[in-house]
Amino acid sequence: MSNVFVSEQPEAAAAGHPSGRLLEVEDLRVEFRTRDGVAKVINGVTYHVDAGETLAVLGESGSGKSVTAQTIMGILDTPPGFVTGGEIRFHGRDMLKMSAEERRRIRGEGIAMVFQDALSALNPVFTVGFQIAEQFRIRRGMSRGDAKKRAAEMLDQVQIPNAKQRINEYPHQFSGGMRQRVMIAMSLALDPEVLIADEPTTALDVTVQAQIMDLLAELQQERQMGLILITHDLGVVADVADRIAVMYAGRIVEDADVVELYAKPAHPYTLGLIESIPRINEKGQQLRTIKGLPPSLLRIPSGCPFHPRCPMAQPVCAEKVPPLLQLGPTRASACHFAQDLVSRD
Repeated sequence: MSNVFVSEQPEAAAAGHPSGRLLEVEDLRVEFRTRDGVAKVINGVTYHVDAGETLAVLGESGSGKSVTAQTIMGILDTPPGFVTGGEIRFHGRDMLKMSAEERRRIRGEGIAMVFQDALSALNPVFTVGFQIAEQFRIRRGMSRGDAKKRAAEMLDQVQIPNAKQRINEYPHQFSGGMRQRVMIAMSLALDPEVLIADEPTTALDVTVQAQIMDLLAELQQERQMGLILITHDLGVVADVADRIAVMYAGRIVEDADVVELYAKPAHPYTLGLIESIPRINEKGQQLRTIKGLPPSLLRIPSGCPFHPRCPMAQPVCAEKVPPLLQLGPTRASACHFAQDLVSRD
């Protein structure tokens, strides 16, 4: 472990320049207070996104990806969710210390979100054009006619055919992929600097998934937005992400440049996720899986929360929580044996 130097500031381990930094999450902690006890949902999450950068946040369901995004957006249900520590800085200002009105102004114009289930996120009793145009009327003071025209332009920008006609249709009249495009149009309407896309390709077929990912990448480059892409699928982000932050049990366990992470995972959990990706040259063979299940956030194991499932676990893993350590200028890992992993052939 002699090549590893300790840092409690994992953002320094990732690519990017502070001058272009848009959003910083530092040591964020969130708990859910339930009848069954207190669930430690977010346990010191730290990451950032710069202008023009795509950060993918990966992990199994229940790892805390979406709760982190909801907390950033200020839409965490309280109760049961409570922020118990940390900072969320947008352009250097801690949003957790802002008034409700200040956060409302940032929401949509500074930071926007594409939700996982487009059909649930869209109001079924209003046309999609009305729902997009509403933002222009309320936030920009546009007339109904101008707002409707702008809404058609947004649908056209996300490549929905016959946009001028389709703004008068309702969400149920669109396919799953087209509804997701509508959600992207709504999120981009106020020209945000940071876009959070929460599982944007869930329940879509492979072809449509690729189209949505290409669309997000194209729009992100055009606008130089910071893009946070939340997913559980490593295969989805391989071609679009600049950096990847891997979450497990409410913690970041690895933060790395996408090329480095795929080439040499520095955490056993990341390695397990990569090995579970189906491969064409292994057709007919049994898929590799990570044994066991993620822990209950009401009873997180002592030490490293991944140690009950980890094939590399040693006694120290059950006793001591591994801090997120820098392994170089673009990589950090929370594993006692991270250096052994990256050094192996």
